[in-house]
Amino acid sequence: MAKILVLGGSFAGLTAALDLKRKLKDKADITVISKTKNFVFIPSLIWVPFGWRKPEDISFEIKPMLEDRGINFIHAEATKIIPEKNQVETTAGTYNYDFLLIATGPDLNFSEVEGLGPHNGYTTSICTVDHALHAGKKWDEFIKEPGPIVIGATQKASCFGAAYEYVFNIEYAARKAGIRDKVSITFVTAEPFLGNFGIGGVGNSQKMTEFFFKKLGIRGITNVAIEKITEDKIYLSNGEVLPYKYAMIIPPFLGVKAIRDSGIGNEAGFIPVDDTYKHINYDNIYAAGVAVAIKYPEPTPIPIGVPKTGYMSEVMARVAADNIASRVLETNHAKKLKFEDIAPLCVMDTGNMGVLFIASRVFKPRKYHILFPGPWSHWVKVWFEKYYLWKMRNGYSQLP
Repeated sequence: MAKILVLGGSFAGLTAALDLKRKLKDKADITVISKTKNFVFIPSLIWVPFGWRKPEDISFEIKPMLEDRGINFIHAEATKIIPEKNQVETTAGTYNYDFLLIATGPDLNFSEVEGLGPHNGYTTSICTVDHALHAGKKWDEFIKEPGPIVIGATQKASCFGAAYEYVFNIEYAARKAGIRDKVSITFVTAEPFLGNFGIGGVGNSQKMTEFFFKKLGIRGITNVAIEKITEDKIYLSNGEVLPYKYAMIIPPFLGVKAIRDSGIGNEAGFIPVDDTYKHINYDNIYAAGVAVAIKYPEPTPIPIGVPKTGYMSEVMARVAADNIASRVLETNHAKKLKFEDIAPLCVMDTGNMGVLFIASRVFKPRKYHILFPGPWSHWVKVWFEKYYLWKMRNGYSQLP
């Protein structure tokens, strides 16, 4: 019986584990190791600061769902991977594997900018449940004494979609709170243009984003790095200094410390893989989701990263799981899919509106791209949140 370890309990990790169990049944012993005990529908964290979602609305406990399906669950953090011994060291002990699938997600690199982040800095974040709750506390304080708002993403960041969603949602929240006329809203990004999203834009996304920024009175500053942040000011590389009373800035991502300490990732701790999502140097290690090393296809004046959304993570996980299962079953079938050939599907919420993005591949050139703006897009995201949580809570990873 093959021993398969899956590191991570989010989109990629759960999808891979469930797919592997479905394909291999009793031919493999599958264990998921995750430092978090709950699955969180991360795209909905943008609503938590405004009280439109509570953490329990967008999460569920992983262990019962997995163990009901014959998958082991270890609530622990991986601390080191030893590929020469086929071992993973964790805070709960050391585990052996025949195949390892790394789906750990990222570490948040707040140290990239002095003063960044909710822990040792001055800005808020929506990257985790705790961060979103902290952002909500700061928002409650802010609406009592409003002032300038700055939302954005730093140099080397990749999760631009969340920053855009948040700036539109905070504008909507300010209107609902009756303080919109008392606040200025500025969006700061390392992207070369608005609507780039870390993938070079989609169709007329630049013009569309610029139009909505102008319509809603949001100032956009592109192609800048953030040099430092103080208690009430953000210093930009173009020499401009932005005052603020409330700021949410997306940091760059790193590969998790276990990867960085193990020497199996690139300089940022992400896993280099081939088109089967197998490590380029280790034959029995695979990776999926944010843990995978992806480069932006062309240099930009200010360095930016490439987003790896929940949908993209699922696609990568399915390919990796299919290839591990094929090797266990000795069917000699290798499924290949380049990251850039994934057909992205994304719903960007803007408060009471939204935009649905569909494209033939992540990067240009593309055979097609479709953008559907409108209020119905908001309800598509609401519906998808409910559907996805139901799907994963019941272990139906095979569904779209």
